[in-house]
Amino acid sequence: MSALAAIHGKKYPAKDHARRVFHHYSKNLNHECAFFISGENLELYDYCDQTKPLRQNRYFYYLSGCDIPGSHVLYVPKTDQLTLFLPDLDEEDVMWSGLPLSREDALAKFDVDDVQFASDLKASIEEVSKKVEVIETTDINKWNEDVRLLIRENNPVFFEALDECRMIKDDYEIALMKHAAHITDNCHLAVMRAVPIEHNETHIHAEFMYHALRQHSKQQLYDPICCAGPNCSTLHYVKNDDEIDPTRRSILIDAGAEWSCYASDVTRCFPINGDWTKEHLEIYNIVLKMQQVTMSMIRPGASWDEIHLEAHRVLIREFIKLGIFKEFSEKELFELNISAGFFPHGLGHLLGMDTHDVGGRPNYEDPDPKLRYLRLRRDLQEGMVLTDEPGVYFSPFLLKDILKNPATSKYIDTDVLDRYYYVGGVRIEDDLLITTDGFENFTKITSDPKEISRIVNEALKKDASDFHNVV
Repeated sequence: MSALAAIHGKKYPAKDHARRVFHHYSKNLNHECAFFISGENLELYDYCDQTKPLRQNRYFYYLSGCDIPGSHVLYVPKTDQLTLFLPDLDEEDVMWSGLPLSREDALAKFDVDDVQFASDLKASIEEVSKKVEVIETTDINKWNEDVRLLIRENNPVFFEALDECRMIKDDYEIALMKHAAHITDNCHLAVMRAVPIEHNETHIHAEFMYHALRQHSKQQLYDPICCAGPNCSTLHYVKNDDEIDPTRRSILIDAGAEWSCYASDVTRCFPINGDWTKEHLEIYNIVLKMQQVTMSMIRPGASWDEIHLEAHRVLIREFIKLGIFKEFSEKELFELNISAGFFPHGLGHLLGMDTHDVGGRPNYEDPDPKLRYLRLRRDLQEGMVLTDEPGVYFSPFLLKDILKNPATSKYIDTDVLDRYYYVGGVRIEDDLLITTDGFENFTKITSDPKEISRIVNEALKKDASDFHNVV
């Protein structure tokens, strides 16, 4: 059964989300309140009649399940009433855009008690404000200017309640994320199978987007990262337009499809010609081992800090074996933070309606460089969805200070190190749901290097003319 089949005929559980948020909120502030959030609206580019791409406000979506621009949501806990406000009918716009969703259709589609229109908003908020102490909102903006004096923005207690609830996924959200992951699997496989027509990083980007769109995923929550050779050492590389020549055989693609505002986030690496070079495969196997070891530690109650630090220990041990690190003690190398120059980012992050989802409590001021960019700094809980994405990178920029400092450079054999720069970087990333006794991996596209090599080599036997829209 497909992931979406499990929620077929059901509504996005906005009402339950609102109740959960109030339950968490009332632990810290026990008074009569209401919650109000405005969704995003269409905006024109300056000096142009074209609208900017719309990205729905995730907090609004969490309490409404509504993707219609110009909408608002209001929840009154005392009466357990959830009201969706749709934009007013613009008769002139109907000619260009068609009829909007009717009130009756909206009630049938969304998990709300009432549907009203924007023209009703001010009177409704005024009425509710007479019955509660405060109406909480995330922020006051141009979309809710008319009621700014009746609502309170930026209360950290309200944000904490929203974030803590969003962090733990319900069955409906999990189904959406599984479907996004399924689409992403197909896209990554398509990229590996299209190597005969991939001669530029842009071709990899295009192949992923083509197959996502064909599966009805029209957005990605983040810009795909498609890089070759030394470009793979840039963590969020989005230039995606360099040629893939014989000196740039190592490929890294970090890309994930979105489904109904929910993310997937997957990274795979492969050799563009099907055959791993010695150095590329050595680094790939280290990263794969980092992921396998850290996955073996994942369960509710486990410290993500400790799991992340174990990935550093694996890197150190394996670098000693390769000769990149000279044979000093693992403890000494760990305490000197040298591994942070090769693995500068966190092991993973929460995933949901945002790629780097809320609730992780990062500490970007942490004096330990191994932990500074770790976006999840808390023990694991059942219902979290997170990524496990270790990486190893060979960036002259990241290694500059380490190699210039005699106190740290003495630990590195630069003659050995120089042999790996052409690889750029390797990252392997899967999406995991924390379960009662471990985790479920949403990501099914293979990470086995032999299987990846087989897929690419099989593809290379095909003629470029066998592929779609070759240009």
